[in-house]
Amino acid sequence: MKAAFVVEKEKVEIRDIEIPKIKNDEVLIKVKTVGVCGSDLHLFKGTHPFRKPPAILGHEVAGDIIEVGSNVKNLKIGDKVTVEPHIGCGECEFCKQDLINLCISKKTPGTPSWNGTFAEYFNAPEKVVHKINDKISYEMATLVEPLAVAVHAINRITVKEKDTLVILGSGTIGLLTLVAARESGYRSIICTDTQEFNLQMALKQGAILAINPLKEDVVQKVKEFTNGRGADVALIMADAKNIVDQAAAVVRKRGEVGMVSMITESIPVYPYSFVFNELTLFGAMTYETNDFIKAVEMINSGLDLSDFITQKIILEGSQKALNVLNEKKENVVKVIVEI
Repeated sequence: MKAAFVVEKEKVEIRDIEIPKIKNDEVLIKVKTVGVCGSDLHLFKGTHPFRKPPAILGHEVAGDIIEVGSNVKNLKIGDKVTVEPHIGCGECEFCKQDLINLCISKKTPGTPSWNGTFAEYFNAPEKVVHKINDKISYEMATLVEPLAVAVHAINRITVKEKDTLVILGSGTIGLLTLVAARESGYRSIICTDTQEFNLQMALKQGAILAINPLKEDVVQKVKEFTNGRGADVALIMADAKNIVDQAAAVVRKRGEVGMVSMITESIPVYPYSFVFNELTLFGAMTYETNDFIKAVEMINSGLDLSDFITQKIILEGSQKALNVLNEKKENVVKVIVEI
């Protein structure tokens, strides 16, 4: 089968490899669509913390089951599915709390123990495979995984009030978090981004304000909107050098700041604002299984995210797909690779 490998920094090759042989508890999926994720970009640019070349890209996937193992009970050939792409060790304290996202020994696609999804076929254990309704497109099914990241970010918030939420960075995950926040009942959602296309997309999806930090003072605009009080929560979805201080400045006393963006280098932070205003800082790492199930339910119920799909590229064009996301020379939210 064909698969797209990152072979060195910013270089992708299509290689022929063996079709995975499934275990008794696994299914084999004929891949239809995969999504290009920010973490794929980290692999592409050589900054991913544990995925290193040569590695097959991808972990967002939708397709059809073409083979089932002898111990598979609830799935059958022909099912349209997506995959929750992490498998915990099952033994650590985090797995025992259903926090697979925090398991230090978890298995993920694009590592030596599990192929990535930029391939014609992909194997997965039944326990992480989720059915998608036949009427739902493969593209929408592919968006379940990044939507689960957004659902988890919202579920990590402990502030009870849902008056005002600020999303700093309106790329794919930021916009999906806007959707998740909107669906969970947040009354006023403010989004920021340096790309005008993304800001317009945020307004279309229900943001009350869309602010370009290169043109306007984000802190001032948020304080004006909230009559000087500040937002209840700010979620960080970008990696600007001042992003944590900006988040701390836009939230109210005893508000919360959530870190979702995978920032892999040191950035300056003024910690006194967290002490003075008794702010809470939390991280949100991918998702728990319950978050993924919620995202599946949202997509299966007809949540339409088609506006977010801005490019479709065939597998042989995987180099271009990564370049589009990396260079941002054109309007881009979500790049889908069609197999």
